[in-house]
Amino acid sequence: MFKHKYSSQFTIKAIPHAKVKFILSLLDSGKDGCTAAASAGVSPSTVTRLHKKHCSSLQKSVEGCLPKLSTANIHHAMHLIQTGKAENAAQVTRPLQDIINQPLSTKTVCCGLRAAGMKAVRKKKRAFLSKKHRRARLDWALAYQHWTVEDWKTNVYTDESKINCFGSDGGRMTWKMVGEPLNDRLVQETMKFGGGSVMVWGCMIWEGVGNLIKIDGKMDADLYCQILEEDFLGSLEWWGKSPGDIIFQQDNNSKHRSKKAQKWFEDNGVEVLPWPAQSADIAPIEHLWGHLKDRLKEYDQPLSGVLELWERVERKWENIKPETCQKLIESMPRRVAAVIRAKNGYIKY
Repeated sequence: MFKHKYSSQFTIKAIPHAKVKFILSLLDSGKDGCTAAASAGVSPSTVTRLHKKHCSSLQKSVEGCLPKLSTANIHHAMHLIQTGKAENAAQVTRPLQDIINQPLSTKTVCCGLRAAGMKAVRKKKRAFLSKKHRRARLDWALAYQHWTVEDWKTNVYTDESKINCFGSDGGRMTWKMVGEPLNDRLVQETMKFGGGSVMVWGCMIWEGVGNLIKIDGKMDADLYCQILEEDFLGSLEWWGKSPGDIIFQQDNNSKHRSKKAQKWFEDNGVEVLPWPAQSADIAPIEHLWGHLKDRLKEYDQPLSGVLELWERVERKWENIKPETCQKLIESMPRRVAAVIRAKNGYIKY
């Protein structure tokens, strides 16, 4: 009977018996279809048909090209990232390309890293920590590790913040293992200063938020003392408290530590809580700023300018509930413990 020239039976019979035997031995030894086809000088589809006819009980051979990156290659890429020698897939691609000696795309590297359990994340911005800063943070945490929520309730938390008209200042991406804790490699360090749309000063206590002040121009020691005199004391009066009832928390900005500010605190009988430098992540009011900025995102209409931004900020600030402040203050013992566990490094807050 005449057989069509494209018949699979005709194709298989046309292959010498010795070659068929050779291909089957490769498949039996665990070689994939692409490797067996290349070794025998036949097409991958021919190997597939032979596999189906003669050894269907074997695991199906893998069609297509071999993976460009081996397990060792991926582990090398992970090592480069986890040791800080590379930040992202693009920076890993070049050394891997040199190792395998063939073209390699960043997309292929990304797929390999994901398969190994890593994921791309945006670096968190944290203040630069020198060895001196780290030691001071740990010493401070050890000194206050036994404070309870009741102790932290007595503080008035204060700070300045920049609020942009058009979102954040951006960030950089890197890769991390699922469940990997925050560390130096996952942090984008920032300096204290930079441009912004609106600068504000605010304060909060267990009972809720206090006055929020828009800062026009440069904040110096004189303006800071004026804010303390008018807005901090005004907030205390609103809360029904006196300076002797609270402990004042602020960061180590130069205007906060100025002689004028120190004299103002002494003259008004205000106790100031010692605070380690570069430690905004410990201060709960930093997360209150984050809460405020999230609420500003609820507006659908774009801003017409800075004045409208300030109006929105005022409205959202006034609507912050005491429960929000209380939840943040309740986290203080956990923040202190996190500093100790991190061995004077970065914490997740």
